[in-house]
Amino acid sequence: MELYRKKIHVIGLGVTGLATAKFLNRRGAIVTASDMASADRLEQPVAELKRLGIETVLGSRYTEGCDTADMIVLSPGVPHTSDFLVRAQRQGVEVLGEIELASRFVTTPIIAITGTNGKTTVTSLLGDMLKSCGMNVFVGGNIGDPLIGHVDSDNHADWIVLEVSSFQLDTISMFHPAVGVLLNITEDHLDRYADMSAYAASKLSIFQNQTDRDIAIVNGSDFWIRQFSDRIGGRCWGFGNLMPHQKGSAEIAGSELQIKLDADAFPDRSSNFEISEDSVFRIDISRSRLYGKHNFDNISAAAMAALAAGASVKGIQSAINNFKGLAHRIEFVRELHGVTYVDDSKATNINAVYRALECFDQPVVLIMGGIDKGGDYRILKPVIQHHVRRLIVMGAAAGLITSALKNWAPTQRAASMTDAVTMAQRVAVDGDVVLLSPACSSFDMFTSYAHRGNVYQDEVNRLQ
Repeated sequence: MELYRKKIHVIGLGVTGLATAKFLNRRGAIVTASDMASADRLEQPVAELKRLGIETVLGSRYTEGCDTADMIVLSPGVPHTSDFLVRAQRQGVEVLGEIELASRFVTTPIIAITGTNGKTTVTSLLGDMLKSCGMNVFVGGNIGDPLIGHVDSDNHADWIVLEVSSFQLDTISMFHPAVGVLLNITEDHLDRYADMSAYAASKLSIFQNQTDRDIAIVNGSDFWIRQFSDRIGGRCWGFGNLMPHQKGSAEIAGSELQIKLDADAFPDRSSNFEISEDSVFRIDISRSRLYGKHNFDNISAAAMAALAAGASVKGIQSAINNFKGLAHRIEFVRELHGVTYVDDSKATNINAVYRALECFDQPVVLIMGGIDKGGDYRILKPVIQHHVRRLIVMGAAAGLITSALKNWAPTQRAASMTDAVTMAQRVAVDGDVVLLSPACSSFDMFTSYAHRGNVYQDEVNRLQ
């Protein structure tokens, strides 16, 4: 792909946008970097770009020049359907994202993981599995380091493992993972997509460039995945219910994960395994520190992807035994007076809250709230009735949540995280769980879900 002297507009000056602008500049492109934020909020990256001779356009002017560019590299935070982008495309401007751009410059095989929930856990666990087998692995994408930063790295990788969001998939055209993983599709981002069909189509586009020389690992129990199963181009390996034309399957039998691969499970490229009709790989999950049925799905997906990449059962087992889970994902904080406090701040959609509540047999005091993302909170009715003894709501969506759920659990409204944790301590009794699982984004009161989780943990640890 030739970039020299091309006029390229990079929109978004976060970590990924900054790395992208530098990458294009090194290849001789004429780069304009823009962001809707003002100069005083971007002082350091703007100064860095100016030293490299890269023009910056900030604030309300950030779209200026897009119509005359040769290419626009778009931040996932900006909808690809924005009017100025549609106008630019009509003028013949190519619009793509960093994942698409970077993938055109790598020859290392890619494993890409997407889904509404669980993708960060699976990406991290899969990276550990491959590393446990002695492979050199780049892990990044929507978490950690952007792929574009790896392109010019001296660190040769055997595999690239990427977490990919629906927003990133919206701007792909040639992106082609050798192994694609789709964990689930549940209500999320309906403030950005027209409906669930549009959101599902975005997720399923991870498979759009796969052929029968690639592997597609999917959740066969997911309604939307089954609805669009004809869009799966690779050889299908499934966990959960059986999928059409499935070549590999995974199921939990007691404390054992059993993965069965058909004789033709692998494409016509070399595999580390001699596969016969009854080949079953057995993995002990009794030592896993991950809570809940949904994490059995996550472990299944990661283990199948690892086998697809040639990992050994021994390496997979070692990674499962040692994986501690990720921060703010059903994370134990402390126990005080018989009450267990758990941080699930990463639960930024309704289905994630549903899954979290299913993990507990004890009564739950549930803290929810933040910025609403367009889902239907009434979906939570059965788990609220079965698990939740008291509901505490906060943030911009507090009224919506109260209206939807107040008939199924006694509900209180908190003005702050301090207030919410104090209320929870007052009503929780010996044997209860106090769970922060918001179902909402965090940006009304916090800078990120991690910031929200850290504040929750600080408040819990201050309790006497």
